[in-house]
Amino acid sequence: MPGHCNDFAMKEENRKIELLAPAGYFEKLEIAIHYGADAVYLAGKDFSLRNFSGNFTIDDMEKAVRTAHHYNVKVYAACNVYSRNNEQNQIAEYLETLARINVDAVIIADPGVFFMANRIIPNVSLHLSTQANTTNSSSVRFWKDLGIKRVNTARELSIDEIREIAAVSSVEIEAFIHGAMCISYSGRCLLSSFMANRDSNRGMCSHPCRWKYSVVEEMRPDKYMPVKEDERGTYIFNSYDLCMIEHIPELIEAGINSLKIEGRMKGINYLASTVKTYRSAIDSYYSNPLEYKIKEEWIGELNSITNRGYCTGFYFMDPEQIIPNFHNIKPKIGRRFAGKVIKATHSHHTRVEIRNKLFKDDIVEILSPNRPVLKDKVIEIIDGNLRPLDFAQPGSIVSLVLGHDCMTNDLIRRIEKI
Repeated sequence: MPGHCNDFAMKEENRKIELLAPAGYFEKLEIAIHYGADAVYLAGKDFSLRNFSGNFTIDDMEKAVRTAHHYNVKVYAACNVYSRNNEQNQIAEYLETLARINVDAVIIADPGVFFMANRIIPNVSLHLSTQANTTNSSSVRFWKDLGIKRVNTARELSIDEIREIAAVSSVEIEAFIHGAMCISYSGRCLLSSFMANRDSNRGMCSHPCRWKYSVVEEMRPDKYMPVKEDERGTYIFNSYDLCMIEHIPELIEAGINSLKIEGRMKGINYLASTVKTYRSAIDSYYSNPLEYKIKEEWIGELNSITNRGYCTGFYFMDPEQIIPNFHNIKPKIGRRFAGKVIKATHSHHTRVEIRNKLFKDDIVEILSPNRPVLKDKVIEIIDGNLRPLDFAQPGSIVSLVLGHDCMTNDLIRRIEKI
């Protein structure tokens, strides 16, 4: 392989790791860009594995690509469904459309879709989904020789295995660093198909691995006995969420090119918090690798959003990190997403779209990019007719008088007693 070393040298040159964020619909795209994502992944209404995330019409996707490119953010479109015979013509048309609207890459899992894309849109980069179960360097070389530009490695790999793959491969390596994990092999699961008639491999998973299960004895059909000695039953398939915020140096030094946040079906509060936090950590590392330190505010911020408890998954092959979350432990949060800034005016007057009820004198947090989370107080709430209010209802648009200035797309969170 005489060209291999040169390819790898080119891969390493001037490389700063990419932060890749989910964009389930246009508002999420704007939030991901606002808080510092280098790239987003999204999908159309068909042929991806998150059919319930909203997703984009073709017109919306075209607008999303223009918007992202305006801010030098890349757009990767998912077409990672395992397709059926009757969909081949539709997928071909969809791939042609993705090329026309100028997406930066298409994410694929099915070899048949890959074969089609290589032929129909040869000038568009193709990324291999984690659904393809790439677990070794030989598989990476196989896909590289066929034309894949990036591989999202299998979730089951340790960081040492990923490092070994990156060291001998000239394709880009992408890995998940945060969010929900599936109990099945790289997400290929049949539970949902059997239990809810919704095919996980076609984007319709009902998440039965999160449900509560008990044992039933044949002669006592109405008596449900917990598998574990717990009055609530047990969540035998339920995994903790992945969180790698404490291991940014190891991820970067392993030769990974892109750090991917899970969550096309999550809300904008989750998205803003995760993108902001990992953006801060990545930038902190690159600004001074030798003096890099984990900040408690990063851990606190990720703990402030809904999660199932955190673990490091398979990265360090620690048995304590990959056991199921039997008790469905969910940390108490103490913060509620209150609204999104739609316009910053003057003298700390901020136009806000209210998502959850907010009262005058509430203590809040302002989540902005490039600065710590700011604690503040709602001094006044003013409606569209300039009348003062005691509280703002969800769905309303009001002006808040705060102690700090905000930017458009900043989020406001109400601090609550736990």
